[in-house]
Amino acid sequence: MSPKTETVRHDDANEPNEKIVLRVSDLRVLTNAGDEILHGVDFALSRGEILGLVGESGSGKTTAGLACMGHFREGLKFGSGSVSIWPRGDATHLEVGELDEVALRDLRGSRIAYIPQDPALSLNPAMRVGEQIREVLDIHDFGVSDRERADRVAEVLVDVGLPADRAYQRRWPHQLSGGQQQRIGIAMAFAMYPDVLILDEPTTGLDVSTQSVVLDTIRQMTVANNVAGLYITHDLAVIKDISDRVAVMLRGDLVEEGPVSAVLERPQHEYTKMLMAAVPDLAGRKTIGDGAAEAKAVAEADEKTHILVSAGEKSGDSETERTDADGAAASVRDGGGEAPSVTAPLLEVKDVALAYGKTQILDGINLTLEPGECTMLLGESGSGKTTLSQCVAGLNDDYKGSVKLRGTELARSTRKRTNEERVGIQYVFQSPFSSLNPRRSIGQSLTVPLEMSGQGTAASRKAAVEEALDSVRLGRTFYHRRPGDLSGGERQRAAIARALVNAPSVMVCDEITSALDVSVQASIVALLRTLREERQLAMLFVTHNIALSRHIADNLAVLNKGKIVDYGPTASVLEDPSHEYTRALIADVPKF
Repeated sequence: MSPKTETVRHDDANEPNEKIVLRVSDLRVLTNAGDEILHGVDFALSRGEILGLVGESGSGKTTAGLACMGHFREGLKFGSGSVSIWPRGDATHLEVGELDEVALRDLRGSRIAYIPQDPALSLNPAMRVGEQIREVLDIHDFGVSDRERADRVAEVLVDVGLPADRAYQRRWPHQLSGGQQQRIGIAMAFAMYPDVLILDEPTTGLDVSTQSVVLDTIRQMTVANNVAGLYITHDLAVIKDISDRVAVMLRGDLVEEGPVSAVLERPQHEYTKMLMAAVPDLAGRKTIGDGAAEAKAVAEADEKTHILVSAGEKSGDSETERTDADGAAASVRDGGGEAPSVTAPLLEVKDVALAYGKTQILDGINLTLEPGECTMLLGESGSGKTTLSQCVAGLNDDYKGSVKLRGTELARSTRKRTNEERVGIQYVFQSPFSSLNPRRSIGQSLTVPLEMSGQGTAASRKAAVEEALDSVRLGRTFYHRRPGDLSGGERQRAAIARALVNAPSVMVCDEITSALDVSVQASIVALLRTLREERQLAMLFVTHNIALSRHIADNLAVLNKGKIVDYGPTASVLEDPSHEYTRALIADVPKF
């Protein structure tokens, strides 16, 4: 049994009191081999309040959350400790660990509800959305009649801000947006008036506007129904907006716990301070991902611990630099086009448009990139960001207009581009877990682009791969390792290294930090900054995370329904947005 780490507590709210509906005491979870994953975790959930459970990937957050439901993922099992719940109206409490499988199934969905991370995967694609909510009521024998159940379905849809009419209830999941799908999941969770709600990263894949709506819905439903919520996330900015209290986990230990204001504004544990320093700052008051933290991350890679933070303030721009930035903003934004250039830009996108039937996906996009420059594409889901980036890379050839590299117009399809043109623009995909072949070593995966381009000998290709691994701070020892041996941050570094082996001029980064926790994200941002400086690598960075913009982008291009509605230097767009849509996006960003 591992020793229990002493938790820094900012108050005594975890002590027994009449508001507590679920208490976790000295919880220990083991692997089937007997290794301890959770080392005596203690926390409590109170009615009408949300406890944010935060920490990096692998810290034990989800394991602790699922244990509240008596569920353990494959390969894990209950060790010791207790999970106690006091259901509404019951005189006595239940010990979750003592319930048999039938009792646990009855508990889940009725007294304890769960909202998973991906709304698209959590809904049955073969069932209409109204039927899926009704199924929860049928399984748990809600009410005394079909009419009562039908009324409850309509009521809970209205509660989450969705239409309750029959036409909407007969929609299929694929006919709804991501935010609507997630609100259907929330409706299913609240249908049985639960006592406890477990939310596992429910807004990770959502843009800021949709995230804001979903968070408001969760908050309102929790308070209105007097439910105790456990919100599992690695996004500390979200925690500030939605939680009353926060508990911080590190490698199976709960290291700090207390009111949100106390923990986030006056953190006591070193790990909490490091996490706080790694959070992107929209106002640009700090720099995330410094060199010292990078070195520390590499040293601790074997433990899958990535404490990658920065210390110190961001050096302010000089008055001259600000004036120049404002002048550039005026020339681009007021003139309605690009500033004149003596030589052709490195990358030029001109009048790019794309439509599927009557639906206009891209509508006359114009932007440029120079060596070492980064332009961030911002916008909600469906705004056209990824479609535009795929057109640039030749992965989507249905567009009209032109994409030029060093003044030469590129064929629309990557298959029809020359080898030099294909090498010049490289694409890094969103998911670090699906972008690498699990059956190949990292070295083999990184060698493929060199083989396809017909460059060098076997020895020179291996040397180029080792150099790429060094450049992303992994090191050549990773050459023979497989993706399954790597953490999420290490996999994403390997994917970036694969894009670098052919020494491209432009790298397209498609939501490459969305699946990463804040400290690993900080290391990737620092890495990209270094690559731009060392290689004069130009980047088109696709994201809905506006808070990252000051830390990585020179320019912002804001897309709305396939059009660029704001375009200019980052500071200028953030501080003086010209379009109402940009102002709305910035207003929805969770802030400290």
